[in-house]
Amino acid sequence: MNTERVSPHLTAKIVRGYVRHHRLGPDQLPDLIASVHRTLGQLGQQVQAEEVLTPAVSIRQSVRHDYVVCLDCGYRGKTLRRHISSRHGLAGDEYRRRWGLLSDHPLTAPAYSEHRSTLAKELGLGRRSTPAVASAPTPTTLVDVASDPNPRRTRRSRRTSKSEDTASETAAATPTRRRRSRAAVVP
Repeated sequence: MNTERVSPHLTAKIVRGYVRHHRLGPDQLPDLIASVHRTLGQLGQQVQAEEVLTPAVSIRQSVRHDYVVCLDCGYRGKTLRRHISSRHGLAGDEYRRRWGLLSDHPLTAPAYSEHRSTLAKELGLGRRSTPAVASAPTPTTLVDVASDPNPRRTRRSRRTSKSEDTASETAAATPTRRRRSRAAVVP
């Protein structure tokens, strides 16, 4: 029977009987009507059997140490993510669902994963960076300074201290020159 020949009254009668005994939201009603109408249109036709998929290799042999094999076409590579998305139009989860694989079935070769992991560890990736702590004295150093019985401090008078500071500043400002010996200069 063709969907164009399905009586809308028959569809309405079936939907009305269903809604009497079931609770539906207003947003679910159009989907129910379309589904009943489509089903009535397909009555009397042969049911199409689902296509049985046969993998290119067995699932057990699809994961090797150095490569993984695509179950659709037999492609061998280090990773399958880009291959199955570009060639077959599938995401990783869709690919696993299509072949009935577990959610942790690898799409990357184990050797390649190990290599990338060691490389990341060498670069220090994945570690939390510790913020630079200001070089403030710790409470133990404050206690040690305070508990020292003989501090080695000498008091200077203001006049002496200022003259020493200015002398050290002028000495630092003027660069010292080295004299070359004349014997080192070759004519």
